[in-house]
Amino acid sequence: MEDLAGPRLYGCYKCQNHVCCHDGIVSKDFQASRGRAFLFSHAMNVSVGLTEDRYLITGLHAVADVHCCDCKEVLGWKYVKAYEELQKYKEGKFVLEKFKIVKVNW
Repeated sequence: MEDLAGPRLYGCYKCQNHVCCHDGIVSKDFQASRGRAFLFSHAMNVSVGLTEDRYLITGLHAVADVHCCDCKEVLGWKYVKAYEELQKYKEGKFVLEKFKIVKVNW
């Protein structure tokens, strides 16, 4: 029988709003202030806050907080600009904290 399951999604831990697809994971080796985080190529149903410079583990980056569109919970951040050449691959990508997303539809 053919597998009819849809894409594996992650949702906001508070309201289960779909925020990203498992297929969009670029790396699971990221660290946030409160634990493990994933780097995603895309996110959905999120709003992006104001851009600010922050010193992160890998140096200075311009980032913006990412909020769930439904409940407004901060889920992580978006890399807007990387100042070091080796970090440029992060630009435009999203970091979501593992404990702030839950598996949906799998």
